[in-house]
Parts: sequence; structure tokens; C-alpha cells
Amino acid sequence: MFRIIPLLCCCLFVLPLSAQKKNDAYQLQIKKTNSPVKIDGVIDEEAWQQAQVASNFHMVLPMDTSAARLRTDVRMTYDDKYLYLVVENFTEGDGPYMVESLRRDFAFLKNDNFLLFMDPFDDQTNGFSFGANAAGAQWDGLMYDGGKVDLSWDNKWVSVVKNYPDKWVFEAAIPFKTIRYKKGITKWGINFSRNDLKTTEKSAWAPVPRQFATASLAYTGNLVWDNPPPAAGPNISLIPYVLGGLSKDYDKQTTTKYRRDAGIDAKVAVTSSLNLDLTVNPDFSQVDVDKQVTNLDRFELFYPEKRQFFLENGDQLSNFGYSTIRPFFSRRIGLGGVPIRFGARLSGKLNKDWRVGIMNMETGKQEETGLPAQNFTVAAIQRRVFSRSNLGFIFINKESINYTPDKTSGLPVYNRYNRNAGFEYNLASSNNFWTGKAMVLKSYTPGKSGHDWAHAANLQYTSKTWNIGWQHEYVGSNYNAEVGYVPRQGYVKIAPQITRLFFPVSGAVLSHGPQVTSTWFFDEHGLSRTDNETMLNYGIVFRKRNTLNVWASNTYIKLLSFFDPTNLNKDTLARGSQHNWNTIGADYVSKPQSLFTYALSARYGGYYDNGHRLMTNTELGYRFQPYVSIALSANYNYIQLPKPWGNTSFWLVGPRLDVTMTNTLFFTGFMQYNGQQKNMNLNTRFQWRYRPASDLFIVYTDNYLPDPFYVKNRALVLKLVYWFNI
Repeated sequence: MFRIIPLLCCCLFVLPLSAQKKNDAYQLQIKKTNSPVKIDGVIDEEAWQQAQVASNFHMVLPMDTSAARLRTDVRMTYDDKYLYLVVENFTEGDGPYMVESLRRDFAFLKNDNFLLFMDPFDDQTNGFSFGANAAGAQWDGLMYDGGKVDLSWDNKWVSVVKNYPDKWVFEAAIPFKTIRYKKGITKWGINFSRNDLKTTEKSAWAPVPRQFATASLAYTGNLVWDNPPPAAGPNISLIPYVLGGLSKDYDKQTTTKYRRDAGIDAKVAVTSSLNLDLTVNPDFSQVDVDKQVTNLDRFELFYPEKRQFFLENGDQLSNFGYSTIRPFFSRRIGLGGVPIRFGARLSGKLNKDWRVGIMNMETGKQEETGLPAQNFTVAAIQRRVFSRSNLGFIFINKESINYTPDKTSGLPVYNRYNRNAGFEYNLASSNNFWTGKAMVLKSYTPGKSGHDWAHAANLQYTSKTWNIGWQHEYVGSNYNAEVGYVPRQGYVKIAPQITRLFFPVSGAVLSHGPQVTSTWFFDEHGLSRTDNETMLNYGIVFRKRNTLNVWASNTYIKLLSFFDPTNLNKDTLARGSQHNWNTIGADYVSKPQSLFTYALSARYGGYYDNGHRLMTNTELGYRFQPYVSIALSANYNYIQLPKPWGNTSFWLVGPRLDVTMTNTLFFTGFMQYNGQQKNMNLNTRFQWRYRPASDLFIVYTDNYLPDPFYVKNRALVLKLVYWFNI
């Protein structure tokens, strides 16, 4: 079976032969304007009368073989400081536009919206996205991996949406200082995408096959400049913050603690395509609280990073590897009360082919745990090969500063250093049908040698009717990534999958078909099976965008360590014990056009030690568009096991209220009740974006013990952030 692995790695390099860009014939000429442009949603300026119009959009969904039913007209122009865009989104029929709210970075498929995808290097891999929904909520993000969008990126630009009886108009001005591009280049990759929920039509200017997102940079057309875009000039931004707050721990009966803090971030454009980010005494109090989950897993759960400094342009570092083999995971830095003293990151494009990312951060000492001050250095470089593929290298160093372990103190002992180095090859064919990755990593830790490697590879073929993939992983028992996320060591994993889709010509169903996936774990020598799950799923996508999946699976687990199947510390199952069970389940998501939306899922089957498990999950939502959205999620687990566990049930309930008074004034309040952790959390956040990228936050949090009901701790924080350019 493992003879396939070298062949797979060879295929990754052989497949991506260079080819011309698919939509190279689609061109939009952009000319400089000498007359002023007012961002008001009214197309009466001379600049718009003289601009070329991009029209004749192509339908992507429900079919990708015809012209779009709805008319969309796009015009672009520029001056010395701004790139301008105006879009006429024509409609048909009566009734209100369908949007979730006025909140920034909305869900694409749940809103009437227009998006711009821009590839300033024309490398079909990285870029920027801007857009708005029909109520005026903004969308902006960094594009990476040829079609993914990191919506955590937040920068300065202005836009207006104006509604008319037969259309809605989106007009925007994007400063050249906001984006990164190569000086002197006169052709950018570009595409425009529109989603209309009333007609359930998704369309794009340059045609995109329906199996791919319209964000796919492999299918961009060309924005052709009459002259090279103007140099952005000196581009230095300072983003200081001041913070005040108070907190009290009722569990420990401590006195109220008061916070008075300040810090600053800086952004320096080293070149028009390379950016230096600096931070001193950063604070992350405006970050959302993690969504709680019922934990029945044997391994560490993954919680995504939400802190702005780490997310901005951080895909080159954080996306190296696989979802369960990440050599760098920024949440290892500065959480759990560990202070961050300062940090710096240099990232961006050196030219069309080379991309670099270097980050250095230092954290302070934590006396109560004995954690020393530490320095974190991460460096990655990427080289484009063929038309859309790339080779990458990463190096990660975690170093304890002035640290001498004291084994008599009773405190944990930390390694003096931990290092990781690795290469990866990312495959993306010119038409995006073939994608994949091959990777190898090695760790360096005092006292650990041998079996300290990890390598993995996957290859996936995606056509309109077939999705076929293969993935394998190997992680040695001594592989150690202390700044990464690698929840499991000492294994070989094999994971093939195949999907077949059918597309009815008419009727309520848009597509349907079966999917088979199978995941196998072996010991690190590949000789003894430890885990296996095989699943058969049948999925249906309806033309109204509602979806239904029904599935059945078989699970086998040989425990490699003692494990409590309820994670309540009642008792443990024996190491080496074997467990096998079958499960059936179903998932349904309602159509997004309704004001009342819901998602239902359920599973029932066996569990460890010949037990049984029932799980149901419900998500309900109602919106008073575009100002108020109410949501409720409820997860229930009922587990039947022999003694000493017996019958156990867990509830996880989370109501949420979002109020978007304008597209610059937001209030969010939500509660999370976790029966497994016996905790109730309340979080409210008020945000006022009083200027572009400048905010006032007021955050209040409470944690309660539900039975007997009393306050565990609470905190109130006020934070002011101001962004200004030098």
C-alpha cells in the first residue's frame, strides 16, 4: 500500500505544466481621470461617462453554461491617490434586498452582494478583495492559495451603496496606499462576482466553472492600465491605542484589579509590495470569545487565531503544513496571561515570483508558572514555479531567554529551545482541476533525537462531476512543534476520498451525489492499525441553496493511552482496548433567502465500550434586516455507558444578538452555557468605527457557575484605537 506514496509525490511535480491563463481574453481598460469623483452612489461624474464598462456577466450557479440572467455593469478609473469602482447591480421583481445585517465581512452566500477580486501581481495566487452587500456593509480581505480570502484583514477605504427601484449601486474609493502591487506593472488579474438571492443566481464577469468559488484567481480576466499605476509614495501608518478596565475574580475572592494600558502598532511600506508591521505592548481585548464546544475528543481541540497582528498577511506562516500538522500556530504566543513585549513582521512580495514572511516576537516572564521570557522567530520564503504552484521553506525558533531550569522548585521545566525547519510544494494547475501539497518537517529539541520527522502529501482532482483525493501523513513519535499544532505523534495516516455529482436539467434539485471517505491510522511503522473510520454520505443541494446530507459510518479505535469517554474524570478505559461501532446521521440547512433560517443535524449509534451516543444540534436565526439578527444554537449529547459512567447528558446552548445600527455602529451580545464544563459565559461588545479603521470598543464579560448560581469573574474594558497616516 505504501508504494503509492513516492508515486504520488512524483505526480505533484509532473502535473503542473505551464499554460496560458484561462480568461486572458477578458480585458477591462482603465484610464486615469483628471476630474473629481464623489463617492455617493450617483453615476454623474465625467470620469464614469468616459470609463469602459465591464458587462455581459456569466452565470456560475445554478448553471455555468449560459449568460447571467441579471445585468451587472462595472466601471473603474483612478487618479494619483485612489482606485475607483462603481457597480450597477440591476434587479428584477419587487421586494426588499436580502442581507444579514450591516456588519463588515458578511457571509457571501447569505447576502445580495458584489465582490471584486484583484490580483495586482497577476500570479493567480495572492491578491485583495473588496465589496459590499446591498445594504452597504463592507467586505475586504487578503487573498491567498489561489482563491481563499482572509477576512481578518481590515484597512482604510470608503464606499457607499445607494438603492434605486431597479438596481442598487455600489461605489468605492480604494487608496493605493491600502493595497500592495509591483511598481511598473500594467496588467492586473481581476474578476467581479455577484450573488442575488431572489433569483438564486451567482455570476461572474470572467467565467468560472461552478465547482470553484468565483474568488478563484485561476479564472481572472485582466485589468489593463493606460499607464503604470502611480507609486503610493511614503506610506507609514501609526495605530496607537489606550485602554482602561477593571476585573474581579469572585472565585479567588481577590480585590478589584484596575487596568491602564497603552500600546502602538506601526505599518511601514518598505516597497509598494513589501510591508513591515511593528507592535509594542499589544492588547487583544476586543477579540471575540472562543465558541465553546462539547469536548469528547481524545486529542487537543483546535481554536482559530483571532488576533489582528497575527492574522494580517499571515497565511504564509500559519498555513504551512496541514490542518493537524501545523509547525507554526500563533495561539502558542502570548495567551493565558503571558504578556507580549514587542513584535515585528516583514511580509509581502519581493517580485512576481518571490514572497517572504519574517516575524519576531518576545514575551515576558510569568512568575506563577515559572515560564521564562521567550523569543519567537519565524521565517518563510516562497518561490512560484510553473503557472500557479510554489515551493516554500519555513524555519521556526522558540528560545527561552536567560533561563536555567530549577527542578527543585516544583514548577514546570521548560525546554531551552525548540526549532522546526521544513519544505513544502504546493500544486495548483492552471485550470485548478489538480491541487495538492507535499511537505517534510524536522524538529530540534534538547534530549529528543530520532523519529523527529514529519512528512505528508495529498493530491486532489476536482471536475464538475468528480472529486477524487488522496492524502497520507507521517509524524514521528519524537516530532515536537512547541509553537505549532500537532495533536498526535507517532502515526501513519491514509485518507482517500471520492465524490460523484449529478446535475438534473430541471426541478428543485441543483446537484446530488454520493461521497465515500475512509481514514486509516497505523503506528509509525505502518504495521498495526490503530484507528479507522469509513463514511458513506449522500448530499443534495437544492436550487434555493438549501442542503441535505444523510450518512452512515463505521468506526474502529484502539486506544493508545487511558481515556475517559465523557471527559469528566470519572474513570478511564484501558490502554490497548479496542472499540468498534456504527453510526447514522443527517444534516439539513435551510434556504438563506428566508428571514427565519435554521440548521438541524443529528447522529445516533454506538460508542466506546459497547455504549451508545445520541447527538442533536440546532441553529436558529431570525433577522430584522438589516439592523437586527437573533440566533440560537443548542447542542445536546446523550451517552449511555456501563458503570461507573452510566448515562450522561451534556447541553451546550448559545443565544446571540447582533444589532447593526449603521455600518459603523455595532452591538453584539451572546451567552454560552456549557454543561460539560459547568460554566455560563456572557459577553457583550459595543463597537463604533468613528473613522476608517479607527474604533472605540466597550467589552463586558461575565462567567457564572450555573448550579449553585453565582458569579465566578467579570470584567469591563474600554479601548480606543486611532489609525492615522504619516
